[in-house]
Amino acid sequence: MRTTAVLKNAARTPLIKFLGKRTTPASIDHTPHAHPASPTQTLPDSFASYRAKAQQHGPLNTPGRASSQSYGAIGGTPGATLGPVEPRKGEFFDRQELPSRFHRLPWSELEIEAIETGGASLYN
Repeated sequence: MRTTAVLKNAARTPLIKFLGKRTTPASIDHTPHAHPASPTQTLPDSFASYRAKAQQHGPLNTPGRASSQSYGAIGGTPGATLGPVEPRKGEFFDRQELPSRFHRLPWSELEIEAIETGGASLYN
């Protein structure tokens, strides 16, 4: 039996039923506008003015660079010139620096066995 030929000749009916005809809106507004969740509700004057104020893991236009438009300048200055790397008051870099009630609890042998067996060892 040639199933591919039979399937090829069969009429395909979609499972989704659409209501009405497909219509394109008569007028679409393509003018730029601020995002509804924008804090300022305004658009920047230009990309250059936006870039001067933008931050991505720190300011993008740091004064130490040759120009504000120089890309790929990572590693151009030693890390010591960035200043001390100390956490502020109330901030911690590692969980082990927190009080002991926030430390990770050690795994018990029962928990390790339950994980390794996919929970089957709990129903013996």
